[in-house]
Amino acid sequence: MPSILGLTGNIASGKTTIGLMLLELGATIYVDADTVVHELYLPGGPLAAQLAGAFGPAILDADGGVDRRVLGQIVFGDAAKLRLVESIVHPAVQSALIDRLRTMPADGIGVLDAVKLVESGYAPLCHGLWLVTSPPDVQLRRLMETRGLSEADARLRLSAQPPLEPKRELATEIIDNSGSLDDLRRQVNAAWTRYLASLG
Repeated sequence: MPSILGLTGNIASGKTTIGLMLLELGATIYVDADTVVHELYLPGGPLAAQLAGAFGPAILDADGGVDRRVLGQIVFGDAAKLRLVESIVHPAVQSALIDRLRTMPADGIGVLDAVKLVESGYAPLCHGLWLVTSPPDVQLRRLMETRGLSEADARLRLSAQPPLEPKRELATEIIDNSGSLDDLRRQVNAAWTRYLASLG
């Protein structure tokens, strides 16, 4: 039976970097919820029309896909609008994630990366749950440098992230991504060894 390793942590904490390391270590598939959202937002995708119906055509780009930056400016900082987006997006993402994990061979190990992995109810599906943490100032810098966000937009996204404490209680590993890449790799290698041992 395939096993699923859950990978969670807030935005710009380094989950994608860890997911790629896990593929190098032998994970079968790495499924990133944020990448799935990007794909569902493309022109002709299932979510563009629904979100335009809820928030108006201004959230669409010239090609008819969802402009994430415009949508973010509307919903981050407004809890009710953020909940509305999540009520539209999460069911579609959940279905797409499960479809991808179903492609694994019987002895495969899938890595499921999602900010709201616990909140969305995926935790019971996972044989291990890794929480990635990173200092807020580092997350802020990454959002500005790698995603091209203004400081104000980056701070809005950080303020909308779910609390980490409930995840700490469920986590089987806590990966501290506040140091060097080498330090991160050492932690990931050690945690992966323990995860494989836990599968028996």
